Amino acid sequence: MTGQQATGTDTETGRDAILRAARRAFTLRPYAEVTMRSIAADAGVSPSLIVKRFGSKERLFHTVADFGPAADALFAAPLDALGRHMVLTMVRMRREDQGDPLLRAVFSLGNMDERTLLRDRFREQVTSRLAGQLHGGESELRAELIAGLLLGLGATLSLHRPGAGERATPEQLADLYAPGVQRLVTGSGA
Repeated sequence: MTGQQATGTDTETGRDAILRAARRAFTLRPYAEVTMRSIAADAGVSPSLIVKRFGSKERLFHTVADFGPAADALFAAPLDALGRHMVLTMVRMRREDQGDPLLRAVFSLGNMDERTLLRDRFREQVTSRLAGQLHGGESELRAELIAGLLLGLGATLSLHRPGAGERATPEQLADLYAPGVQRLVTGSGA
């Protein structure tokens, strides 16, 4: 990006590229082994742009460890349509962002403190928030199971690349997967 004037679109693209690269880096390597230079190289930007946008490696890590934006998108539907919405959103986010918005909570290779932070943030920003939206009994258990289904969907799509899931449209995946998620959302039996 050297020598280019950043427009609004270029600015967002650079930020998005940095976040994608940082998610990969912090998921695949412990925090201490991740460098701003390696993130910049993966993102195709200069290290100084990362510093300008995020300030420090620690602040970039905390941005990456924030599941709030993913939860906002996942939960942006009424309860009677939430299962399908979550599946569609999950698949679209994976395809558009070239990465899973939730799996980093599971596959992070950081030290215990980093993994604990990711797990705690995931629990607070995703699972507990979802439990607070659900009606009826066992909302915490149902929220944990829904999170498991979404993580399982992401893991399955990652494991079977290329595969039928990659070739399927988001709507086809939702037709098959969302009814099980929706049963947990509403708390209804089989």
